[in-house]
Amino acid sequence: MRVLAIDTALGLCSAAVTDGDAVLASCTEAMQQGHQERLAPMVAEVMAESGLDFDDLARIAVTVGPGSFTGLRVGLSFAKGVGFARDIPVLGFDSLEAIAASAPREGRGLVIVDARRGQVYARRFDGKNPTGPSQAVRIDDLGVGTMVDWVDGPGSVLAAGLFPNARIEARAASDPAALARLAMAADAGDHLPEPIYLRAPDAKLPGGIDP
Repeated sequence: MRVLAIDTALGLCSAAVTDGDAVLASCTEAMQQGHQERLAPMVAEVMAESGLDFDDLARIAVTVGPGSFTGLRVGLSFAKGVGFARDIPVLGFDSLEAIAASAPREGRGLVIVDARRGQVYARRFDGKNPTGPSQAVRIDDLGVGTMVDWVDGPGSVLAAGLFPNARIEARAASDPAALARLAMAADAGDHLPEPIYLRAPDAKLPGGIDP
């Protein structure tokens, strides 16, 4: 199965094209903003390197949050636009699940993203398998009654003191090849490409109105 994977929900802009377990092309660049300008050229680059046309793809995978409101919208809009134009199924995946899938995992773990204002986005896992939904929680509440073997994600350093015996990793975002593997194994009907918003955005329009 040939898959285009896109991740713009966090601090990276990433795209990869895979064919089964083979990664045909992949590109990842760190960025907090500018996803809108970079994503289309990046996808064009990995498609050209892969030697495939969009009509050769079986699926498009995209992260849907939690994460940057602007970033995840860029990825979603692009993926849905290509999917609609070329009649390719688009599957959406939780950003924290995609990070958990980006490395070998054993034991209980947490993926954490800094949500600011004293909160984090967090999700619990057994190995790579989620044991609950992603949530926006206070940092101090993460360690209540919890034992974990590993902590990953760009917000993991915020919780290092809560889990002194855990292995701390700090991936800025998912590996797009891991996101593609999730898409290959998933039921498309269970992964609609709709954004995950766990709280209102920080940005306000004039007059205090949320964008």
